[in-house]
Amino acid sequence: MLRRLYDWTMSLARGRHAPRALAGVSFVESSFFPIPPDLLLIPMCVAEPRKAWLWAGVATVFSVLGGLLGYFIGAMLFEPVAHPILEFYHYADRFEAFQLAFNEWGLLIVFIAGFTPFPYKVITIASGLTGLGLPAFIIASIIARASRFFLVAGLLYFFGEPIRLFIEKRLGLMTAIFGALLVGGFAAIRLFG
Repeated sequence: MLRRLYDWTMSLARGRHAPRALAGVSFVESSFFPIPPDLLLIPMCVAEPRKAWLWAGVATVFSVLGGLLGYFIGAMLFEPVAHPILEFYHYADRFEAFQLAFNEWGLLIVFIAGFTPFPYKVITIASGLTGLGLPAFIIASIIARASRFFLVAGLLYFFGEPIRLFIEKRLGLMTAIFGALLVGGFAAIRLFG
């Protein structure tokens, strides 16, 4: 079953709708969706390495545009929309303390969260809620998201085929490692966040 899922993802990554899917996932992930665009970006870069830079650009542009939606949600729709999103990610009870830190370190927090696996939507909403300057938010988001997606694209562009062969030979092991890292990342965020 794992092999079929991998093959399906690779065929989707080569399909004509892949760029739209990447754009859509990148957009909604920045404001409310839990799945990161990397899960589509990576197989798209492996499937068509010569388009890796294009795919990273698509992910960056639509992630920043989705971040603007998150900013708007935080600024204008906190109670009806943002608060339930923060509750879903277990950040609602710690949000007041987070706001104080955000007021002092907002720009750096936007950059770090935009580059790391931290739920970027929490930061986009917080940016709007706390009134972080929109130009600063946009610049930090562009730098962070471009750094993240172009780093992934670059690694896959330069080392794509060996990485693809490694993944295909060790698909079960790679899935277990990825799952452990994902769970460990979320546990660390909950524990130390």
